[in-house]
Amino acid sequence: MPASIPDRDAWNAYLCVDAFNKTLFDARALATAFEIGLVDFMLQTGRVEVESLATRWSTGRQAMRLLVSFLAAGRVVEERDGQIKFTEEFLNALRFRDLLQLKAQMSNFAAHDFLDYFSDLICRPDHFVKKSNFTRLFDYGRCFENTKENYERTKQWMRITTTLTKYEAQGCLAHHDFSRYGQMLDIGGNSGEFVLRICRRHPGIQATVFDLALVCDIGVEHVCPEPEAPRILFVKGNALTDELPGGFDLVTFKSMLHDWPEKEAREFITKGAQALKPGGTLLIFERGPIEVDEGPLPYSAIPMLLFFHSFRGPSLYKEQLGALGFQNITVQRIDLEMPFFLLTGLKP
Repeated sequence: MPASIPDRDAWNAYLCVDAFNKTLFDARALATAFEIGLVDFMLQTGRVEVESLATRWSTGRQAMRLLVSFLAAGRVVEERDGQIKFTEEFLNALRFRDLLQLKAQMSNFAAHDFLDYFSDLICRPDHFVKKSNFTRLFDYGRCFENTKENYERTKQWMRITTTLTKYEAQGCLAHHDFSRYGQMLDIGGNSGEFVLRICRRHPGIQATVFDLALVCDIGVEHVCPEPEAPRILFVKGNALTDELPGGFDLVTFKSMLHDWPEKEAREFITKGAQALKPGGTLLIFERGPIEVDEGPLPYSAIPMLLFFHSFRGPSLYKEQLGALGFQNITVQRIDLEMPFFLLTGLKP
């Protein structure tokens, strides 16, 4: 196996997808290859000549040659003896096809906001939010009433968060032992993907997801086909204003607290603590600040860069747990495509 291919059994092997979204040219060419069906065609044929591709898609040889050249520069394909085929690196990344496609699509969509409104993002964040098409996808105001339009818009952004969580959860599972828990509550648990991954690994866990009404409706649809569905309950409510269910030995916040200002984040943690039994664990798995100084960012970083004002370090959460009397507070840094941290504390 080539040295550039990560360990196929590693929990973070999926990070290889970012190698194919390093530049605008990489992501745009890759998205086109998926959109027109070229990826699936080549998976069936194995090797093919550029002329055959041009004929199949009724395009000029020069145009198809340009697309193939971009794909070759991005290490998606390689050409030998007049025929092109997928590289071993790309075939490895195709194991994570949903994430690979999503990252290309997200980057291409978010790039318009980055190019057009970056000055607003830096100097006038409130103006940026009003102009940005990508950040406005995440409109929680549409999650209260189940209309056709609200359903479609909410399902669109939940596809993004669900796919990301499917892979990010592996980092949390690799760094925390969930086997000692029986009843868990995931506040703002979205589609239930995070608890689904935990329940799949630990059959003794019963999970409850607390989120907005429409989010729960879509979440039920998401987990319903899975064998773990009977162990996952969705409870509809607004965590800011409604009472949470209680009696849990684990309460989690996964990529939820950064969406809120400091005051509301503290309130969520306080309410989460109230939902715990004495001796229970409160767990926060969150994105940390983006670190540009560590090296040039890939093109695939643009979507998260648009939210950089929201990402904070663990100190606020650690301080709040301390104020609530939590013990054995620990923080672990986990490097995914950007820094994450895993913070836990025990309720006295």
